[in-house]
Amino acid sequence: MQSNAHQQTLRGLYPPIEPYETGFLKVSEVHTIYWETSGNAAGKPVVYLHGGPGGGTSGDDRRFFDPSVYRIVLLDQRGSGKSTPLACLEENDTWSLVSDVDKLRKHLNIDKWLVFGGSWGSTLALSYAQKHPENVKGLILRGIFLLRHAELQWFYQEGASNIFPDIWESYLEPIPESERGDLIAAYYRRLTGTNEEEQMRCAKAWSKWECATSKLYIDPEHIKKAEDDKWAAAFARIECHYFINKGFFDSDGYLLQHVDKIKHLPCVIVQGRYDVVCPARSAWDLKKQWPEAEFHMVPDAGHSAKEKSITARLVEAADKFREL
Repeated sequence: MQSNAHQQTLRGLYPPIEPYETGFLKVSEVHTIYWETSGNAAGKPVVYLHGGPGGGTSGDDRRFFDPSVYRIVLLDQRGSGKSTPLACLEENDTWSLVSDVDKLRKHLNIDKWLVFGGSWGSTLALSYAQKHPENVKGLILRGIFLLRHAELQWFYQEGASNIFPDIWESYLEPIPESERGDLIAAYYRRLTGTNEEEQMRCAKAWSKWECATSKLYIDPEHIKKAEDDKWAAAFARIECHYFINKGFFDSDGYLLQHVDKIKHLPCVIVQGRYDVVCPARSAWDLKKQWPEAEFHMVPDAGHSAKEKSITARLVEAADKFREL
Protein backbone atom coordinates (compact mmCIF):
# COMPACT_ATOMS: atom_id res chain seq x y z
CA MET A 1 0.00 0.00 0.00
CA GLN A 2 1.45 3.37 -1.00
CA SER A 3 1.16 6.08 1.62
CA ASN A 4 -0.44 9.40 0.65
CA ALA A 5 0.23 10.91 4.07
CA HIS A 6 2.07 13.86 2.49
CA GLN A 7 -1.16 14.86 0.74
CA GLN A 8 -3.17 14.94 3.96
CA THR A 9 -3.28 16.98 7.13
CA LEU A 10 -0.87 14.86 9.13
CA ARG A 11 -1.84 13.42 12.48
CA GLY A 12 0.52 14.54 15.21
CA LEU A 13 1.36 12.99 18.55
CA TYR A 14 -1.12 13.12 21.42
CA PRO A 15 -0.45 15.81 24.07
CA PRO A 16 2.28 15.14 26.65
CA ILE A 17 1.28 13.03 29.65
CA GLU A 18 3.02 11.81 32.78
CA PRO A 19 3.04 8.24 34.12
CA TYR A 20 0.57 7.36 36.86
CA GLU A 21 2.84 4.54 38.05
CA THR A 22 6.56 3.76 37.75
CA GLY A 23 8.70 0.97 39.10
CA PHE A 24 11.75 -1.22 38.84
CA LEU A 25 11.60 -4.96 38.18
CA LYS A 26 14.54 -7.20 39.03
CA VAL A 27 14.85 -9.57 36.07
CA SER A 28 18.16 -11.29 36.85
CA GLU A 29 20.95 -11.36 39.41
CA VAL A 30 22.57 -8.55 37.43
CA HIS A 31 19.77 -6.49 35.86
CA THR A 32 16.85 -4.38 37.09
CA ILE A 33 14.63 -2.74 34.48
CA TYR A 34 12.68 0.51 34.72
CA TRP A 35 9.02 0.49 33.70
CA GLU A 36 6.14 2.95 33.70
CA THR A 37 2.42 3.08 32.90
CA SER A 38 0.44 6.06 31.67
CA GLY A 39 -2.93 6.78 30.10
CA ASN A 40 -6.02 4.84 31.17
CA ALA A 41 -5.31 2.46 34.08
CA ALA A 42 -8.31 0.36 33.04
CA GLY A 43 -7.58 0.70 29.34
CA LYS A 44 -6.29 -1.57 26.59
CA PRO A 45 -2.65 -2.51 27.26
CA VAL A 46 0.05 -1.55 24.78
CA VAL A 47 3.79 -2.04 25.30
CA TYR A 48 6.32 0.26 23.62
CA LEU A 49 9.67 -1.37 22.73
CA HIS A 50 12.45 1.16 22.14
CA GLY A 51 15.21 1.01 19.58
CA GLY A 52 18.94 0.58 19.73
CA PRO A 53 19.29 -1.79 21.45
CA GLY A 54 20.45 0.54 24.19
CA GLY A 55 18.40 3.60 23.23
CA GLY A 56 16.04 3.79 26.19
CA THR A 57 12.63 5.50 26.27
CA SER A 58 11.52 9.13 26.47
CA GLY A 59 8.33 10.92 27.42
CA ASP A 60 7.34 11.42 23.78
CA ASP A 61 7.09 7.65 23.34
CA ARG A 62 3.84 7.71 25.34
CA ARG A 63 2.29 10.08 22.84
CA PHE A 64 1.62 7.69 19.95
CA PHE A 65 -1.37 6.33 21.88
CA ASP A 66 -4.80 7.71 22.81
CA PRO A 67 -4.44 8.09 26.60
CA SER A 68 -8.20 7.80 27.11
CA VAL A 69 -8.17 4.31 25.57
CA TYR A 70 -4.75 2.78 26.20
CA ARG A 71 -2.88 1.61 29.26
CA ILE A 72 0.55 2.61 27.92
CA VAL A 73 3.51 0.57 29.16
CA LEU A 74 7.09 1.71 28.56
CA LEU A 75 10.23 -0.08 29.71
CA ASP A 76 13.94 0.56 29.43
CA GLN A 77 15.65 -2.62 28.25
CA ARG A 78 18.67 -4.08 30.05
CA GLY A 79 21.50 -1.59 30.37
CA SER A 80 19.42 1.26 28.89
CA GLY A 81 17.81 4.45 30.13
CA LYS A 82 16.93 4.24 33.81
CA SER A 83 17.57 0.49 34.01
CA THR A 84 20.60 -0.67 35.98
CA PRO A 85 23.47 -1.29 35.65
CA LEU A 86 23.79 1.18 32.76
CA ALA A 87 25.58 -0.04 29.59
CA CYS A 88 26.11 -3.50 31.11
CA LEU A 89 26.68 -6.29 28.55
CA GLU A 90 26.61 -9.20 30.99
CA GLU A 91 23.42 -11.32 30.69
CA ASN A 92 22.27 -8.97 27.93
CA ASP A 93 20.90 -10.73 24.84
CA THR A 94 17.76 -10.87 22.72
CA TRP A 95 16.13 -13.81 24.46
CA SER A 96 16.75 -12.32 27.90
CA LEU A 97 14.94 -9.16 26.73
CA VAL A 98 12.08 -11.28 25.39
CA SER A 99 11.84 -12.92 28.80
CA ASP A 100 11.90 -9.51 30.53
CA VAL A 101 8.99 -8.24 28.42
CA ASP A 102 6.89 -11.21 29.43
CA LYS A 103 7.93 -10.95 33.09
CA LEU A 104 6.72 -7.36 33.04
CA ARG A 105 3.43 -8.41 31.41
CA LYS A 106 2.85 -10.85 34.27
CA HIS A 107 4.01 -8.32 36.88
CA LEU A 108 1.39 -5.86 35.62
CA ASN A 109 -1.33 -8.55 35.50
CA ILE A 110 -1.85 -8.12 31.77
CA ASP A 111 -3.33 -11.01 29.78
CA LYS A 112 -2.60 -9.84 26.23
CA TRP A 113 -1.26 -6.60 24.85
CA LEU A 114 -0.63 -4.70 21.65
CA VAL A 115 3.11 -4.64 20.87
CA PHE A 116 4.64 -1.50 19.30
CA GLY A 117 8.27 -1.33 18.19
CA GLY A 118 10.49 0.50 15.71
CA SER A 119 14.00 -0.16 14.44
CA TRP A 120 15.58 -2.56 17.00
CA GLY A 121 12.17 -2.35 18.70
CA SER A 122 10.70 -4.08 15.63
CA THR A 123 13.33 -6.82 15.99
CA LEU A 124 12.42 -7.32 19.64
CA ALA A 125 8.68 -7.10 18.92
CA LEU A 126 8.94 -9.84 16.27
CA SER A 127 11.13 -11.97 18.55
CA TYR A 128 8.69 -11.57 21.44
CA ALA A 129 5.60 -12.26 19.33
CA GLN A 130 7.14 -15.36 17.79
CA LYS A 131 8.08 -16.66 21.24
CA HIS A 132 4.79 -15.71 22.95
CA PRO A 133 2.10 -15.32 20.24
CA GLU A 134 -0.60 -16.23 22.75
CA ASN A 135 0.14 -13.03 24.70
CA VAL A 136 0.00 -10.64 21.74
CA LYS A 137 -3.15 -8.92 20.40
CA GLY A 138 -1.43 -7.29 17.44
CA LEU A 139 1.73 -5.55 16.25
CA ILE A 140 2.67 -2.07 15.04
CA LEU A 141 6.15 -2.15 13.50
CA ARG A 142 8.26 0.71 12.12
CA GLY A 143 11.63 0.84 10.35
CA ILE A 144 12.01 -2.92 10.07
CA PHE A 145 15.32 -4.34 11.28
CA LEU A 146 15.76 -8.11 10.89
CA LEU A 147 19.39 -8.02 12.05
CA ARG A 148 20.66 -9.92 9.04
CA HIS A 149 24.31 -9.84 8.00
CA ALA A 150 23.52 -7.79 4.87
CA GLU A 151 21.76 -5.11 6.94
CA LEU A 152 24.74 -4.74 9.30
CA GLN A 153 27.17 -4.64 6.38
CA TRP A 154 25.08 -1.96 4.68
CA PHE A 155 24.99 0.49 7.58
CA TYR A 156 28.20 -0.23 9.48
CA GLN A 157 30.61 -1.35 6.78
CA GLU A 158 29.95 -0.02 3.31
CA GLY A 159 26.64 0.84 1.65
CA ALA A 160 25.38 3.85 3.60
CA SER A 161 28.73 5.61 3.19
CA ASN A 162 27.74 6.31 -0.41
CA ILE A 163 24.83 8.47 0.79
CA PHE A 164 26.55 10.17 3.75
CA PRO A 165 30.26 10.22 2.78
CA ASP A 166 30.96 13.34 4.83
CA ILE A 167 29.49 11.91 8.05
CA TRP A 168 31.05 8.50 7.31
CA GLU A 169 34.48 10.11 7.67
CA SER A 170 33.73 10.88 11.32
CA TYR A 171 32.56 7.29 11.87
CA LEU A 172 35.80 5.91 10.37
CA GLU A 173 38.09 8.32 12.17
CA PRO A 174 38.62 6.43 15.49
CA ILE A 175 39.56 3.19 13.67
CA PRO A 176 43.04 2.69 12.14
CA GLU A 177 43.03 1.92 8.41
CA SER A 178 44.47 -1.54 9.06
CA GLU A 179 41.31 -2.52 10.98
CA ARG A 180 38.67 -1.03 8.72
CA GLY A 181 37.94 -4.33 6.95
CA ASP A 182 35.60 -5.21 9.86
CA LEU A 183 34.42 -2.02 11.51
CA ILE A 184 31.97 -3.66 13.92
CA ALA A 185 34.73 -5.88 15.31
CA ALA A 186 37.14 -2.94 15.51
CA TYR A 187 34.59 -0.84 17.38
CA TYR A 188 33.71 -3.75 19.67
CA ARG A 189 37.32 -4.14 20.77
CA ARG A 190 37.43 -0.49 21.77
CA LEU A 191 33.94 -0.23 23.26
CA THR A 192 34.71 -3.19 25.54
CA GLY A 193 38.35 -2.30 26.17
CA THR A 194 39.99 -0.84 29.25
CA ASN A 195 40.96 2.53 27.77
CA GLU A 196 38.08 4.67 29.01
CA GLU A 197 39.02 7.70 26.91
CA GLU A 198 39.11 5.62 23.72
CA GLN A 199 35.89 3.85 24.70
CA MET A 200 34.03 7.15 25.04
CA ARG A 201 35.49 8.55 21.83
CA CYS A 202 34.28 5.48 19.96
CA ALA A 203 30.89 5.49 21.69
CA LYS A 204 30.25 9.06 20.54
CA ALA A 205 31.46 8.43 16.99
CA TRP A 206 29.28 5.30 16.67
CA SER A 207 26.24 7.08 18.12
CA LYS A 208 26.73 10.20 16.02
CA TRP A 209 26.76 8.12 12.83
CA GLU A 210 23.30 6.74 13.60
CA CYS A 211 21.83 9.99 14.94
CA ALA A 212 23.04 11.95 11.91
CA THR A 213 21.59 9.50 9.37
CA SER A 214 18.24 8.68 10.95
CA LYS A 215 16.16 11.42 9.32
CA LEU A 216 15.61 12.40 5.71
CA TYR A 217 16.89 15.88 6.63
CA ILE A 218 19.82 15.93 9.04
CA ASP A 219 18.68 17.16 12.46
CA PRO A 220 21.45 18.90 14.47
CA GLU A 221 19.41 18.62 17.67
CA HIS A 222 19.17 14.86 17.26
CA ILE A 223 22.93 14.61 16.71
CA LYS A 224 23.47 16.35 20.06
CA LYS A 225 22.18 13.20 21.81
CA ALA A 226 25.42 11.49 20.82
CA GLU A 227 27.38 13.99 22.96
CA ASP A 228 25.78 12.72 26.17
CA ASP A 229 28.37 10.40 27.75
CA LYS A 230 25.96 8.05 29.49
CA TRP A 231 23.54 7.75 26.58
CA ALA A 232 26.29 7.24 24.01
CA ALA A 233 28.04 4.60 26.12
CA ALA A 234 24.87 2.54 26.59
CA PHE A 235 23.75 2.97 22.98
CA ALA A 236 27.06 2.13 21.31
CA ARG A 237 28.22 -0.64 23.64
CA ILE A 238 24.92 -2.51 23.65
CA GLU A 239 24.31 -2.12 19.90
CA CYS A 240 27.80 -3.32 19.03
CA HIS A 241 27.49 -6.22 21.49
CA TYR A 242 24.26 -7.39 19.84
CA PHE A 243 25.59 -6.95 16.33
CA ILE A 244 28.86 -8.81 16.84
CA ASN A 245 26.76 -11.66 18.27
CA LYS A 246 24.44 -11.60 15.22
CA GLY A 247 21.43 -10.72 17.34
CA PHE A 248 21.77 -14.01 19.25
CA PHE A 249 19.73 -15.69 16.50
CA ASP A 250 20.37 -19.25 15.35
CA SER A 251 20.45 -18.29 11.68
CA ASP A 252 20.67 -15.30 9.35
CA GLY A 253 17.08 -14.35 8.56
CA TYR A 254 15.73 -16.11 11.67
CA LEU A 255 12.77 -13.75 12.10
CA LEU A 256 11.60 -14.21 8.49
CA GLN A 257 11.87 -17.97 8.88
CA HIS A 258 9.41 -17.95 11.80
CA VAL A 259 6.75 -15.52 10.53
CA ASP A 260 4.22 -18.38 10.28
CA LYS A 261 3.96 -18.35 14.09
CA ILE A 262 2.38 -14.87 14.03
CA LYS A 263 0.57 -14.62 10.68
CA HIS A 264 -2.78 -14.87 12.45
CA LEU A 265 -2.10 -11.63 14.34
CA PRO A 266 -3.11 -8.22 12.95
CA CYS A 267 -0.08 -6.14 12.04
CA VAL A 268 0.69 -2.72 10.58
CA ILE A 269 4.17 -2.12 9.07
CA VAL A 270 5.32 1.49 8.56
CA GLN A 271 8.51 2.05 6.58
CA GLY A 272 10.23 5.21 5.37
CA ARG A 273 11.26 4.74 1.74
CA TYR A 274 14.51 6.66 2.29
CA ASP A 275 15.44 4.93 5.53
CA VAL A 276 19.22 4.53 5.44
CA VAL A 277 19.58 2.96 8.91
CA CYS A 278 17.11 0.14 8.24
CA PRO A 279 16.62 0.13 4.46
CA ALA A 280 13.21 -0.59 2.97
CA ARG A 281 14.35 -3.98 1.61
CA SER A 282 13.87 -5.54 5.04
CA ALA A 283 10.32 -4.22 5.42
CA TRP A 284 9.53 -5.42 1.91
CA ASP A 285 10.97 -8.87 2.63
CA LEU A 286 8.83 -9.06 5.77
CA LYS A 287 5.73 -7.99 3.84
CA LYS A 288 6.34 -10.71 1.23
CA GLN A 289 6.56 -13.31 3.99
CA TRP A 290 3.50 -11.82 5.70
CA PRO A 291 1.09 -10.67 2.96
CA GLU A 292 -1.74 -10.36 5.48
CA ALA A 293 0.04 -7.46 7.23
CA GLU A 294 -1.01 -3.90 6.40
CA PHE A 295 1.95 -2.17 4.77
CA HIS A 296 2.75 1.52 4.38
CA MET A 297 5.79 2.70 2.44
CA VAL A 298 6.06 6.35 3.50
CA PRO A 299 7.34 8.29 0.46
CA ASP A 300 8.89 11.32 2.17
CA ALA A 301 10.71 9.98 5.23
CA GLY A 302 13.84 8.26 6.48
CA HIS A 303 14.18 6.16 9.62
CA SER A 304 12.97 8.21 12.58
CA ALA A 305 9.56 7.78 14.19
CA LYS A 306 9.69 11.55 14.82
CA GLU A 307 9.48 12.41 11.11
CA LYS A 308 6.01 13.83 10.52
CA SER A 309 4.78 11.38 7.89
CA ILE A 310 5.93 8.36 9.89
CA THR A 311 4.49 9.77 13.13
CA ALA A 312 1.13 10.21 11.36
CA ARG A 313 1.05 6.61 10.15
CA LEU A 314 2.00 5.24 13.57
CA VAL A 315 -0.65 7.30 15.37
CA GLU A 316 -3.24 6.24 12.79
CA ALA A 317 -2.29 2.59 13.31
CA ALA A 318 -2.59 2.90 17.09
CA ASP A 319 -5.95 4.66 16.67
CA LYS A 320 -7.14 1.84 14.42
CA PHE A 321 -6.16 -0.75 17.01
CA ARG A 322 -8.34 0.97 19.63
CA GLU A 323 -11.11 -1.31 18.35
CA LEU A 324 -9.00 -4.47 18.60
